[in-house]
Amino acid sequence: MIAKTKHLKTIEQRLLWLSHWTIHHANHIRPKIDGIKVGGHQASSASMVSIMTALYFSALRPEDRVAVKPHASPVFHAMQYLMGNQTREKLENFRGFEGAQSYPSRTKDIDDVDFSTGSVGLGVAITSFASLVQDYIAAKSWGEGAPFGRMVALVGDAELDEGNVYETLQEGWKNDLRNCWWIIDYNRQSLDGVVREGLFSRIEKIFDAFGWDVVRVKHGSLQRAAFAEPGGDKLRAWIDACPNQEFAALTYMGGEVWRQRLMDDLGDQGDVSELLGRRSDDELAALMENLGGNCVETMAEVFARIDHDRPVCFLAYTVKGWGTPIAGHKDNHGGLMNVPQFKDWQAQMGVEDGQEWQPIAGVEDPDGLRAFLSDVPFFAKGARRYRDERIEVPQIDSITDREISTQAAFGKILDGLGKTGGAMADRILTMSPDVTGTTGLGSWVNRRKLFARTTQADAFIEHRIPSTAKWEFAPEGQHLELGIAEMNLMLLLGAAGLSHSLFGKRVIPVGTLYDPFVSRGLDALNYACYQDARFLLVGTPSGVTLAPEGGAHQSIGTPLIGMSQDGLAAFEPAFADELAVIMEWAFDYLQREGEGDPDERTWLRDETGGAVYLRLSTNPIEQLGKRGDSAFRQGAIDGAYWLRKPGPNCEVVVAYQGVVAPEAIKAAGRLAEGRRDIGVLAVTSADRLNAGWTAAQRARSRGQEDASSHIETLLQDIPAHCRIVTVIDGHPATLAWLGSVLGHQTIPLGVEHFGQTGTIGDVYKHYGIDASSIIKKVNALTAGRPVY
Repeated sequence: MIAKTKHLKTIEQRLLWLSHWTIHHANHIRPKIDGIKVGGHQASSASMVSIMTALYFSALRPEDRVAVKPHASPVFHAMQYLMGNQTREKLENFRGFEGAQSYPSRTKDIDDVDFSTGSVGLGVAITSFASLVQDYIAAKSWGEGAPFGRMVALVGDAELDEGNVYETLQEGWKNDLRNCWWIIDYNRQSLDGVVREGLFSRIEKIFDAFGWDVVRVKHGSLQRAAFAEPGGDKLRAWIDACPNQEFAALTYMGGEVWRQRLMDDLGDQGDVSELLGRRSDDELAALMENLGGNCVETMAEVFARIDHDRPVCFLAYTVKGWGTPIAGHKDNHGGLMNVPQFKDWQAQMGVEDGQEWQPIAGVEDPDGLRAFLSDVPFFAKGARRYRDERIEVPQIDSITDREISTQAAFGKILDGLGKTGGAMADRILTMSPDVTGTTGLGSWVNRRKLFARTTQADAFIEHRIPSTAKWEFAPEGQHLELGIAEMNLMLLLGAAGLSHSLFGKRVIPVGTLYDPFVSRGLDALNYACYQDARFLLVGTPSGVTLAPEGGAHQSIGTPLIGMSQDGLAAFEPAFADELAVIMEWAFDYLQREGEGDPDERTWLRDETGGAVYLRLSTNPIEQLGKRGDSAFRQGAIDGAYWLRKPGPNCEVVVAYQGVVAPEAIKAAGRLAEGRRDIGVLAVTSADRLNAGWTAAQRARSRGQEDASSHIETLLQDIPAHCRIVTVIDGHPATLAWLGSVLGHQTIPLGVEHFGQTGTIGDVYKHYGIDASSIIKKVNALTAGRPVY
């Protein structure tokens, strides 16, 4: 154990140096192009270095997964560099273009990042949901052989201000969370100040209430040894009572000031005076700053003592900026050591000029350290990115109802898959934030059950009480019912959508929620997409079509969210046959991992795959009959097709997306009585049309003159004088850009203000998206004979 502790201490000092040198190089050595500070959080990295050393080089196994505190990114990269998994070139370009990332990134860093972090609180929470997904996989017959480890979050104490952390604690308790560690870097300093006194005693009660073990790690080995000396009990009492701000200020001022203050407060007690007198100023400073989280020996011992699978919160007391000249200063969050400070610190660290990038520069026993590193369990198997085979997607037949809503069609399609069974149906995991029955999942859940690690009977079934919902919980279940917290839904979708990479077993996650509340989980949705998680998100019901509910439940901007969100292909089908085609494509698209060369037919990079968002409605509309031609099917996937192809002298094209289809079709029929060659463009995905259009423009700018997107091909034969009227139950900007494709004047119709209660007819008329309003706009804003 003594030899191991020695190596851990050496690694700790190497990581402290390499992380801080990387930041210093980026800010003070590398030429500045923009003339602005690069940053990099030296102090936040320093407070984490002992914790990360003990965790990665002593406690972890290859099957464990870690979300690293965003501001400890330099320590993570330094650790990977030490182990040969990161390059000097990337570190020299830290926070530069294509260099090591500011915050650990699964998609942009080359080293072995388990979970991307950056938006504080989300990296913490996803570990809890990853643990739930791990339990889900372990309960399935197809999950045999998957790795089973601990999901670990390295947490900045200020991250506990984020509300989503507490939503996650509640959800974890509901689902019997296990194998989850949260290690809190309790340096008691946030971005702008010092954490409020006594805060964690209250936070600790919250963790305890939700079934977590809380382990306080306050004192390091030096402090514990001093406490055993005569007078040590008094020193301990003084440290425990010292206010956060005072402790930080004294740390910054150093050993001489520590001695003066302690002598003033405790010096009239002989045994304490002797305890202090036995130590030099530097030794006294090292003692006082030897909090548990800054003691690699203590942290390794604490981790090793955990022998159960209950969730554990480690409260590791640390000094922000530990081991550096800026330790304890309240401005050190964004502060950096200046050049003279760093030069002195370099000498203190024993790193010679020219040896700064050497991984083991100055190490007394390099051969012994190399031997130790070669046997570290966590790194023994190399990179831990797994793969799983793509699952064949069965043909999805359209629903044959004469009149049906897209929400109801979605439920029937999913239930049909559940009834038919097969490999893909078995891999589907549905989830919803307490709106399962009202978003179309009821039949699927009745057929496929809810997931729980232990069987739980439905009391209503046992007592023979009639109910449409058969809520049976069982290990074979395929639905997770969440509380009303959309952030949790998006985080669970993110965790499940990475299952093929984290655990080597593919899960097909399908999450439903009310469309207006997509915005409530938007940060976590963006976080999931940033990690390249694969899932199907269903927002339903949507828009002012949900007329009696009023403005709070009527989405406006979600089509624009779908268009702007990277990694998410957004669709809004109007008809059940469109939905069937899109869902069949989506289940395959979620599994693709190609190189990203664009399809020169659409200029979309479909082979890379991604997540999918469906915006659906509860309004039943009359279906158009059986359509199976290839142009329709491909158009529905590519984003649009001609429902009524315009003639050569077309005066007006009505382009619609989603549930307003009957109004657009009706308006076009009446307009045809007075305007020539009317066309009707059925848009299923403004997102994909826009993405293909901009990609084709980029291709043309690079010399590929014949590059043409799907929307350009569709509109190429429309005469220049033709007007395009766009209609959507959502923000009109979703489709307003269509006129820019080839220069046609456009009349965009949609919803720009909070909704109203009423009938669908009342609300459509109020917002000008009914057939009569469409016709009035055409009469008023275009030349030609008025139509009534």
